[in-house]
Amino acid sequence: MTTDPRPATTATAGIVRGVRDDQLTYPTPCTGMTVGALLDHLDGLCAAFTAAAVKEFGAADDAPPVPDASRLAPGWRTRIPARLDGLAHAWLREAAWTGMTRAGGLDFPAADAGAVAVDEVLIHGWDLAVATGQAFPGDDPALAEAVRTAHGWARSVVADNPEGTPGLFGPPVVVADDASLFERLLGLTGRDPSWRPDGG
Repeated sequence: MTTDPRPATTATAGIVRGVRDDQLTYPTPCTGMTVGALLDHLDGLCAAFTAAAVKEFGAADDAPPVPDASRLAPGWRTRIPARLDGLAHAWLREAAWTGMTRAGGLDFPAADAGAVAVDEVLIHGWDLAVATGQAFPGDDPALAEAVRTAHGWARSVVADNPEGTPGLFGPPVVVADDASLFERLLGLTGRDPSWRPDGG
């Protein structure tokens, strides 16, 4: 089973373009990461999961470095959206979702890697959006397939690790009974859908 990542990558690319320079030091819902650090993380994960899709391994396959805003070279507003687009097109190939692959120093089924890639793009797109006062279209019907894929994967991870998965995401956050599937995905990944930079 494949998932078209393009609606997710397009939405997140739009958020990236909307980040102002003065917002790079803002906090995000991704614990311990500023906006700048999260952008660096997104940049790196695009390279890693594009390589995982085409199964061509090298430096991007190593364990990821600690996110660091100082690595954001000029032109990141153009480079990261371009890398998101490349990620999406790499995972459009049915072969990308078959067999085994490698990312972040780990070997795992390619179908799981594809779901992780979709989840990372969605969740970090939302992280950046709420941290910088932008709206992320998590409930847009165009994102429904991507959200279902990410939710299914996150739910399976939480079932095996109900207290959270270090290096991946924290303990699940309880959300309202009538929460949307996207909000339930946020909760599974340890995020409060009502998070705001000022704590309000």
